[in-house]
Amino acid sequence: MRKTLFIAASGLSGLALAEGVDGAATAWMLVSTALVLLMTPALAFFYGGLVRSKNALNTMMMSFAALGFVGVGWALLGYSLAFAGGGPWLGSLGHALLKGVGLEAKGEIPHLLFMAFQGTFAIITAALLTGGIVERVRFPALLLFLSLWGLLVYAPLAHWVWGGGFLGSLGALDFAGGTVVHINAGVAALVGALVLGARKDYGRQAILPHNVPFVLLGAALLWFGWFGFNGGSALSSGALASLAFVNTLLAPAATLTAWALLDLLRTGKVTAVGLATAIVVGLVAITPAAGFVSPLSALVLGAVSAFPSYFFLLWRPRTRLDDSLDVFGAHGIAGTTGALLTGLLAEKAWNGVADGFLFGNPMQLAIQALAVGVAVAYSALGTFLLLKLVGLLTPLRASPKEEGLGLDVTQHGEEAYVEGEGAILVLSEATPPALKPAGGKA
Repeated sequence: MRKTLFIAASGLSGLALAEGVDGAATAWMLVSTALVLLMTPALAFFYGGLVRSKNALNTMMMSFAALGFVGVGWALLGYSLAFAGGGPWLGSLGHALLKGVGLEAKGEIPHLLFMAFQGTFAIITAALLTGGIVERVRFPALLLFLSLWGLLVYAPLAHWVWGGGFLGSLGALDFAGGTVVHINAGVAALVGALVLGARKDYGRQAILPHNVPFVLLGAALLWFGWFGFNGGSALSSGALASLAFVNTLLAPAATLTAWALLDLLRTGKVTAVGLATAIVVGLVAITPAAGFVSPLSALVLGAVSAFPSYFFLLWRPRTRLDDSLDVFGAHGIAGTTGALLTGLLAEKAWNGVADGFLFGNPMQLAIQALAVGVAVAYSALGTFLLLKLVGLLTPLRASPKEEGLGLDVTQHGEEAYVEGEGAILVLSEATPPALKPAGGKA
């Protein structure tokens, strides 16, 4: 019996460590995948705290919905479109329905694990863009839009940069998603805000965060998860992962410091929402550069990236652009800043791949600028067309009455916060009105 168990265990061990698979790399990537998945619930808290209490659940549900609808789409088709060979523009259907995706080696880790890790990126990217359209989009329309967007916008762009497409072939540097994730999500949020229009109360009354501790909790968990986001993008557990890990610590710290000083100089006060936003901006900016720049350059990159996002976030509320949670300012602007600074600060001595402009390779900055332009153009066009398509199939925007009541009740039949038996009585429209007594007295 013991011999049989030993043989079975040996067989399972051999299966888990297929030829070319490294155990340490696999262990780190298992942890990294879980860390990146955690970022989506973390984002739900970050976004949920920034909206009004009557929309808190709906806003958080947008991120949780991406876990399912984008995740399933990625496994069935998205991964194949992004990573199954193909040409310079799109992957093939070779891995559709996870065909050929097993425990064989993909680099140093099992192919199945690589697919899952990349899937968590698709999920968080789709969740990020929802911050531009909160408090006014109908939930059924959102589910359809996110499902299509993950396949038709995210997957092709991921292929262009990471899956053997033309931007990667040109030498564009995007270690963990400056273009694929953050510029993509930021531009999509901007387009979504323009297509849906401003919330009915925007510009007429103060729209304040209802739970700032949620925002801080979300930012903390995002930073924690980001160590897997950037560190895991090394796809190994070696020196490159260590570099990305340390840069993910240093850059946001520098952004936070610069942001706090800007706040002090401008108002004499440092806000909690401001510092939480600064952490996200620094994390976004270092994402494309995490494995390509030195730790000192990461500090410089983090500090510099605070300025364009800070001043954009001051300017945006003076306009009619209701990018509700400033996704474009925090992700689109910071992603662009980080991608371009990667073209300046990359060092082959640290990454073994390419130098940037300041280290003798001016072409790298031009390539980075091209990648940014392509990401902006494709995300904007794809998002616009998909929103229009979804709008033809089902109404996109909640009615003014639904907005007034809040989307928690009107879209989900729930409330985030109740007093006694609930603040709002939810009745089905099909429910007939109560009959009065025959005597006519109510």
